[in-house]
Amino acid sequence: MKKGVKKGRIALFFAIVIAVGALIASTVFDTAEDINLGLDLQGGFEVLYEAHPIDDDQEINSETLSDTVDSLNARIDVLGVSEPSITIEGDNRIRVQLAGVSDQQSARELLATEAELSFRDVDDNLLMDGSDLVEGGARQNYHQDTNEPIVTVTLQDAQKMGDASQHIIDNYDGPDEVMAIWLDYEEGDTFEEEIMKEDSKIISAPGFSSGALYETDIMISGSFTTESAQELAGILNSGALPVELEEVYSNSVGASLGEQAMEQTVIAGLIGVALIFAYMLAYYRFMGVIAVVTLTAYMYVVLVIFNWMNAVLTLPGIAALVLGVGMAVDANIITYERIKDELRSGKSTMSAFKSGNRRSLSTILDANITTLLAAGVLVYFGTSAVQGFAVMLIVSILTSFLTAVLGTRLLLGLWVNSRILNKKPRMFGVKEREIREL
Repeated sequence: MKKGVKKGRIALFFAIVIAVGALIASTVFDTAEDINLGLDLQGGFEVLYEAHPIDDDQEINSETLSDTVDSLNARIDVLGVSEPSITIEGDNRIRVQLAGVSDQQSARELLATEAELSFRDVDDNLLMDGSDLVEGGARQNYHQDTNEPIVTVTLQDAQKMGDASQHIIDNYDGPDEVMAIWLDYEEGDTFEEEIMKEDSKIISAPGFSSGALYETDIMISGSFTTESAQELAGILNSGALPVELEEVYSNSVGASLGEQAMEQTVIAGLIGVALIFAYMLAYYRFMGVIAVVTLTAYMYVVLVIFNWMNAVLTLPGIAALVLGVGMAVDANIITYERIKDELRSGKSTMSAFKSGNRRSLSTILDANITTLLAAGVLVYFGTSAVQGFAVMLIVSILTSFLTAVLGTRLLLGLWVNSRILNKKPRMFGVKEREIREL
């Protein structure tokens, strides 16, 4: 070591790098596995709905759409999807993304059904409806005699059930002495036609041979499986949709296609990052080493923040991450070029480091702020895929400022302040013949 070299600064540099490297090596895989993947990476189902009023008096507004989103969320809980994405787009559209859903047709039916439960006689006269149920009172159960899956619901008023069942007993005999339990009855539907259909809206038609039923707990039986009974109970508990949903667009991605897209994107990203690393090392020499360290830390921190946000990573999100590496290295390049300019002007290593950092800061801030503004516009006006790209871009820019600016100043500053780089311009990629005497 040269006389006057501060060995403690160099030791601190290696201590920081080793500590950061150990942290990344021990946690990066767990962090990556915990990140929620979008349907384009793991397969799934996406559908865009247009909301229409149920009657002429209803107005589609932000409150109505928000209530619809709440109802859809309650239904999605039945599917067991851990990270659904439901976003309101424009004045009357709702986009639903369900990653990892295998039975997409069942998901579509579960989301779009209006879930209007009604109790009617065989002449289709309304006796009770969903408003007579206790909120959240539907549950999947098993018949105590046959052990078949059933759905039990709780009514608010036993008297109303008794009056409805007494109406059936007083006015009908034999096969007509039943109460039809309808799901999504529409004007023009008839008991005679619907009961004969294989996929009938009549989910159950109990009789009352033993007399009127004055109870709050009633049983809905039918050709249920455990899963279909659970879905029906979930639909009933979520309530009827506040609006009518018309499907205007749908897209499905198979799990194998999502996995293939994930592999190809990751490989492309790794190649891009490797080329950036190689360029920085070849052109900026020692400063390139610092850049590789800070960029590695940058990518790790971005993944940690994204995981902490419980955000969903999509293909555009990965593209934004790779683009963020370019933004981060751009900050490094601006700083390094300023330092090299100062060295060429004949300044000492310490003076060049301080002056270069000071001169580069305003340029880096201007570039990042303008990009942040553009990303903010994309978040506000963009659709789901565009918003995912923009959110990842914002996280990347803010993180790059932390690592590429502050991290670079810290690590490179330790070496500069140690004085070991004094009168060694080649370590910064500057040839001695390029230096002008002051």
